[in-house]
Amino acid sequence: HVLVLDEPTAGVDIELRQMLWANVRKLNREEGMTIILTTHYLEEAEEMCDEIAIINHGQLIACEPKTHLMKRFDSKELVVEPETTLEGVPEKLTGEYEVELLEDGRLLLRYPPSRYTVPDLLAELKKAKIGVRDLTTREAELEDVFRSITTSAA
Repeated sequence: HVLVLDEPTAGVDIELRQMLWANVRKLNREEGMTIILTTHYLEEAEEMCDEIAIINHGQLIACEPKTHLMKRFDSKELVVEPETTLEGVPEKLTGEYEVELLEDGRLLLRYPPSRYTVPDLLAELKKAKIGVRDLTTREAELEDVFRSITTSAA
């Protein structure tokens, strides 16, 4: 069995959207139904789909499992709240990653997770004598991957 949904949540309120997705998940999980979803809401596609196809200007430019597609965008962010106020980006933080001092005093490190791990970056911060009060990470989202793929395909 196959269910085709074309922009099913366009103009739908939050409660109805949640009910729709709960029913779609149930059909897929409990009845083994294949769901084909067309949507411009990339966060829904990222949450709901196991495989994703991207069409750009009428051309199929990607069709693969979501996990493989997400790995194409080799970028992650680490936001660090330092223990002390920094006057600028420390010169000792060099490598194949970008470092930016945000207006609120936190450091933003954009790095390729294929080459660095969070412990690697924490070791770099320690070498630069930057104490860490708190940190958060941000993974690439489907929207980032979509922009990267459609830009390179243009």
